[in-house]
Amino acid sequence: MTEFVFPKERLWQMAYRIFMKMGCREADARTATDVLLSADLRGIDSHGLARLSGYVRLWEAKRINASPTITIAHESPSTAVVDGDAGLGLVVAPHAMKIAIQKAQQCGTGWVAVKNSNHFGIAGYHAMMALEHDMIGMAMTNASPLVAPTFSVERLLGTNPICVAIPAGGQPPFVADFATTTAANGKLEILQRKNQDAPPGWIQTQTGQPSTNANELKSGGALLPLGSDREHGSHKGFCLGAWVDIFSAVLSGANYGPWVPPFVSFLSPPADPVGEGIGHFFGAMRVDAFRPAEEFKQHMDNWIGRFRSAKTIEGQDRLVIPGDPERESEHERSKNGIPLNEKVVTDLTELCAKFGVPF
Repeated sequence: MTEFVFPKERLWQMAYRIFMKMGCREADARTATDVLLSADLRGIDSHGLARLSGYVRLWEAKRINASPTITIAHESPSTAVVDGDAGLGLVVAPHAMKIAIQKAQQCGTGWVAVKNSNHFGIAGYHAMMALEHDMIGMAMTNASPLVAPTFSVERLLGTNPICVAIPAGGQPPFVADFATTTAANGKLEILQRKNQDAPPGWIQTQTGQPSTNANELKSGGALLPLGSDREHGSHKGFCLGAWVDIFSAVLSGANYGPWVPPFVSFLSPPADPVGEGIGHFFGAMRVDAFRPAEEFKQHMDNWIGRFRSAKTIEGQDRLVIPGDPERESEHERSKNGIPLNEKVVTDLTELCAKFGVPF
């Protein structure tokens, strides 16, 4: 499929104007655009501009509040529960992460659970906010139930990503950002746009049989937990996804498990909700609450450097440190532009025409 490359500044202006047309406050529109474009820059194409029309459709369905009043529903010196007022997760999540950082500045660590939110983009953006404060950042969120736990045919969990961002000194930070499924749903959407099959181990049919049909979810199939099957550790992926769901939603008062509202606007949220909206969870840990920050970062440099020098399997030129591919993509795409496939460009062109925004 044909790809087109656009300067990041041009795409930023386009997305920003659409968020403004939705009724977002200027600061919120900027934040939402920054989060969305960070995904495309870092090579996480499934969570970038390809999602913009999905947010618009949720707003049109009155499931997203473009100008939310985000409040703290409950707090202690080091913890808080944030009510996102049905706002864009792209806005609610950075707000909540700032609260976690502020609490860590006061107490050493800060922990914030969020309810009544929506899809928050890539977890990495939020976790990495802690780095400039010499803090370790954590971010996670539950999501639409598309995943069947090990031995099940029911879709009970989301792809439920986790990210931890750890500062270093001379080395780039360690940033592990991953779904708790073998592949995120957005990866399937990319394959669908390209009319390609999915690799074995990503999905199963409605009856629990292995499948490579990238459209299998539309026929009642399910994504598989990280590990794919029991013999390859899918029960561990199930545990990770469950952990994210409980921290993000059972702890905050958001919907969990099969009650999480779907991202697609043409499906209605469950009629018997157990909470409010989608849930997130954030953490910030001041490094100097454990040991001097510079001393820690020197040892992180040593840790990363030793792993970089690891002897590799024949045919592999290096060991990849978590965060390397995304950082390299961000450098390349910031300089040379962001590639978008033909279907995403068509989608964005129609979206711009609807709002009277130049593209």
